Amino acid sequence: MEFEIWLYYLIAILILTASPGPSVLLCVSKSVTQSFTHAIYTAFGSLLAIIGIMTLSFTGLGIIISSSDLVFTFIKYIGAIYLVYLGIKCLTSKEESYKFSRENKVERKDKISSFFSGFIVGASNPKAIIFFVALFPQFINTNNSLFSQYIIFVVTFSILELSWLLFYAYLGHKSSKWFLEKGRAKFFNRITGGVFISAGVLLSTTNKN
Repeated sequence: MEFEIWLYYLIAILILTASPGPSVLLCVSKSVTQSFTHAIYTAFGSLLAIIGIMTLSFTGLGIIISSSDLVFTFIKYIGAIYLVYLGIKCLTSKEESYKFSRENKVERKDKISSFFSGFIVGASNPKAIIFFVALFPQFINTNNSLFSQYIIFVVTFSILELSWLLFYAYLGHKSSKWFLEKGRAKFFNRITGGVFISAGVLLSTTNKN
């Protein structure tokens, strides 16, 4: 792959990954309400899901998926329902304040739960499939090895995506001391709950165009 082409791809991915979305919100929420470790596992779950989407798009399966109204709608509503579920869970939380004990060793089941949450949110955005289906043809050179180009695409995206997710999560972690004050957990849960529900509603209204 020519350096100039890779640079254009880098700029496109930098803009994409720097823009906060549901995965960023989830990582920040995990970092504030549980721990930075939870956010790390959440970020890896989201990253794995999006790499899967990239792979489908690169191999051409993404075109089939994105052109199917049924599959598109199914993925869209799965994501929307899950985001609304997370929002309702926050809004109905009885927690008044966070405890320092949340920084204790993270259990295996908690790691799996955080990873799974990130994976579901990352995988349930059908717009990502369309984005990569539209993006890859702009940068693929059919005269060069497709596998090597795929590796470059994935590695570049993975580094930027993970960096931004962990950066936002770290900011949430650093501000979490403010949320440790009594009563502020309820405030944070109300805010994040409303944002999760709003994101779910917005996702449910998206279309392929």
